[in-house]
Amino acid sequence: MSRTFSIDNDEMRDLVFSECARVLESDGLIVMPTDTVYGIAADAFSATGVEKLLQAKGRGRDMPPPVLVGQREVLMALAEVPNTSVFELTKRFWPGPLTIICGAQAMLDWDLGDTHGTVAVRMPDHEAALELLRKTGPLAVSSANTHGSPAACNAAEAEEMLGESVDIYIDGGEVPGIGASTIVDLTRTPPRILREGPITAAELREVLPDLEDSAASTEETTASGEEETTASGEEETATSGTEESAASGAEETSASGAEAADEITRE
Repeated sequence: MSRTFSIDNDEMRDLVFSECARVLESDGLIVMPTDTVYGIAADAFSATGVEKLLQAKGRGRDMPPPVLVGQREVLMALAEVPNTSVFELTKRFWPGPLTIICGAQAMLDWDLGDTHGTVAVRMPDHEAALELLRKTGPLAVSSANTHGSPAACNAAEAEEMLGESVDIYIDGGEVPGIGASTIVDLTRTPPRILREGPITAAELREVLPDLEDSAASTEETTASGEEETTASGEEETATSGTEESAASGAEETSASGAEAADEITRE
C-alpha cells in the first residue's frame, strides 16, 4: 500500500528520507518534489526499480529516465567528461534547470534503458530534493505522470495518476512547474543544444563558444521531448531516444539523452 508523508516538519523530514532510502534500496519507487515538477524516482543502479518506473509511467526502454544528483562532483562518477567546459557549466548553472548529456561511464553496473551509451544528468535547485539525493545517491527520475498526461505539480496529482505503483509519495507542497530544462549534448563536437529552456543559448555560449544552435536539431528535440510536456513542459525527459540515427549513431545517442532530460525537466 502506498504511503504519503509530509516534509513540512524538519525532524520528520529526516525520518521520511531515511525510509525513502530504504524503499529505494529495495527496488521500490517514490514520488518527490523538484524545482520544476514532481518526479517519480528509482535507485539509478536498480534495474528492477528503473523497470518499475517505466512500467508505472507506461513507457518503454526506448525512453529511459535521466539521473538527478545531489552534488556536482557526482557527475564525474557517472559520466565521461569530455573537457573542462563541463566543470564551468556545472559551476555556473547547477543546481538549476540545465540537463547535461555525456557518455556514460562504461564501468557502471546500471541499466536505465536504451541509452545508447549516454546519460542525461541534472542537479535540481530544490532544497528538499538535494537533501534526499545526498542521502540516497543518484536517482533515475522522470516526471510523476502517466505517459501523455500533464506532469504533477503536487503529491495529490501524482498519486491520482500513479496510484499504488509508487511506494512513498513525498508531499512537499506545490512546486512551480517552471517548464522543461535546457538540454545540452556534450557527446557531439561541437556541442549542441537539444532544447532551449530557462537557460538560453547566449548564456551557454559564454562557456561553450562553439555551441551549435538548437535549430539544427529541432526535429530531434521535438520527437524526443515535447510529447510529455503538456502541462508546463516541465519534466526532464532524460536519456531516451529521439529519433534520427546518423552515420555512427551519434544522433541516436543525443536523442536518448534528450528524452531523458526532457523527463526530468518536467519534474
